[in-house]
Amino acid sequence: MPERRRAAKFPRRPVWRRTPPPPPRPDPPRPAHRAAPEPPAPAETGSVVEAALYRDGVRISSPASLADTYRELREQAGSLAWIGLARPTEAELHSLATEFGLHPLAVEDAKEAHQRPKLERYGDTLFVVLRAARYLDAPEEIDFGELHVFLGPDFVLTVRHADAPDLSAVRRRMEETPELLRLGTEAVLYAILDAVVDGYAPVVSGVQNDIDEIETEVFRGDPEVSRRIYELSREMVEFQRATRPLVGMLHGLMAGFSKYGTDDELQRYLRDVADHVTHTSERVDGFRQALTEILTVNATLVTQQQNAEMRALAEAGFEQNEEVKKISSWAAILFAPTLVGTIYGMNFTHMPELDWPLGYPFALALMGVVCVSLYVVFKRRDWL
Repeated sequence: MPERRRAAKFPRRPVWRRTPPPPPRPDPPRPAHRAAPEPPAPAETGSVVEAALYRDGVRISSPASLADTYRELREQAGSLAWIGLARPTEAELHSLATEFGLHPLAVEDAKEAHQRPKLERYGDTLFVVLRAARYLDAPEEIDFGELHVFLGPDFVLTVRHADAPDLSAVRRRMEETPELLRLGTEAVLYAILDAVVDGYAPVVSGVQNDIDEIETEVFRGDPEVSRRIYELSREMVEFQRATRPLVGMLHGLMAGFSKYGTDDELQRYLRDVADHVTHTSERVDGFRQALTEILTVNATLVTQQQNAEMRALAEAGFEQNEEVKKISSWAAILFAPTLVGTIYGMNFTHMPELDWPLGYPFALALMGVVCVSLYVVFKRRDWL
């Protein structure tokens, strides 16, 4: 059996010292999953973003198809194949699984997508699911992407189900640092993890700016701020689902340091990555808590505003009621002389008061007494 590389030799941007190449080894026996006959190439290759072969950290070939990649990897002993795919077809995944001996459960996860971040080992193959994120400035939204990574002794398969993350920058970085790429497939995994984690930083900054704006809008009384708080809270839930499992994944890797013989320097680099992820996860948790508190404050302010409006309406109604009482009081006072005058203005022939010498003074006195009496009554009741 060929000698296995030690797991996870992927330091975090160190200053590399060039080491002499290892002595040549005899060609290893052909593994079972490379046995003839050659599996048929998939009918469609449009999802293959880029495929390349590397030896000693240097690109030696750029196959045009998956079939060419399989063939050249068999012919080039000691080489490393790195195949990047975007939204692959079922035929392509079946071809890759047949060629590299991928576990059916991992292939099914890569086919269905919408998986939570996780890390699983199937023999000598490592399957990793990552959730990348990027902040879109124009709509002020977070765009999440899903990335599946298969790692074997001499192959790296990356399967993207969204535009993010852009792995071309990761490939360029690795090709510009052959000392890093020479460490094997685990170095590629490190570079991918590093790119995904670094991509969280702009998202955290963008969310922090959104929260600052929301706080201003809340105290300004913007009626649309509640909707924005709710939408950002939903995005924070998705962000938590992307970052929180990643903390456990890295801690799981650190727990296997002794088992897989990870050197001390690499342990420090992995702890540094874990610290960045933990910091990001804590910031996301803080954002959710802050949004919950902001939503509570906004609800309180809205309630206070509604109470103030209701109080203003009640005061306006009270003042209107007072005016109505005054008008009603004066209307009642004026109605009394109008009633007396109307009665004696009917001019009937047989009205005793018309022939009475004191009839007119009596009518005036009656009007005055009634008006004064009503005025006193309304005054005592604070209607006037």
